[in-house]
Amino acid sequence: MPRAALLPMRPMTEPYANLLQRLRSIAREELLPRFQGALSVAEKPDGSLVTSADQAMDARFRHAIDELFPGMNVLSEEQPRDKQSALLTSGEDFWLVDPLDGTTNFAGGLPFFAVSAALIRDGRVEFGATYDPVRDELFSAHRSHGLQLNGERPPPRRFEAERLEHCTALVDFKRLPPALAQALALQAPYRSQRNLGACALEWAWLAAGRADLYLHGGQALWDCAAGALMLTESGGHLTDLDGGPVFRRSLNKPSAIAASSRTLHERWLRWLDEKRCGCSTSA
Repeated sequence: MPRAALLPMRPMTEPYANLLQRLRSIAREELLPRFQGALSVAEKPDGSLVTSADQAMDARFRHAIDELFPGMNVLSEEQPRDKQSALLTSGEDFWLVDPLDGTTNFAGGLPFFAVSAALIRDGRVEFGATYDPVRDELFSAHRSHGLQLNGERPPPRRFEAERLEHCTALVDFKRLPPALAQALALQAPYRSQRNLGACALEWAWLAAGRADLYLHGGQALWDCAAGALMLTESGGHLTDLDGGPVFRRSLNKPSAIAASSRTLHERWLRWLDEKRCGCSTSA
């Protein structure tokens, strides 16, 4: 069951190429020294962590966007919620920024984190980028231009899964309905499961063919925006648990179901639906 035909990879236009260059350089300057050295850590009102690395990356990257795209709005994870809400309801185009995806990993010394940005134009994701400074891997996608990894098409997978039992799944259990999480723990339809702790980077890895399935019980728009475009550009498919869109112009946190092909996605969603309603199923 091969993936859908990949979109042709086209050269990156200058404004986006410049943004990618700045994203890479700023992340290496602001994140890597703090990952290896001194770091201040605090807790937000929602219980999530924020560090001096989040704040430094946020300030510098937002400034870079202002220079490269004058007058464009920016919505960052680190902004106050009222400012986020005002921009989302304005109907205007904006850049969406997660200055440090995987903050808990970063604060704990786990080398799996990234910076992610997406351009939201006319209500949809037009461009997305996710950079992993530890591995120096820059994933990017411009709508109808194909997926790129460090400026090239990602290498093909060594093994293309055809059935659920052949798949590697990226699954975040903690936000799933308890009955569904139990079914996955006791009757998993896939070969193996991972939860790596940085949503935007997990999406990029899925798009690049490093996993086959994805499941998350609820994530913010900055977690999924860039990755949703990347996966689509690489021939994958995604919905929420009810078959609706994953990326939404909202601060609500929809579920996310994805796979490396439309056929696998249909099988994966069918299995999840049957477990949610208590029906028997087979992969």
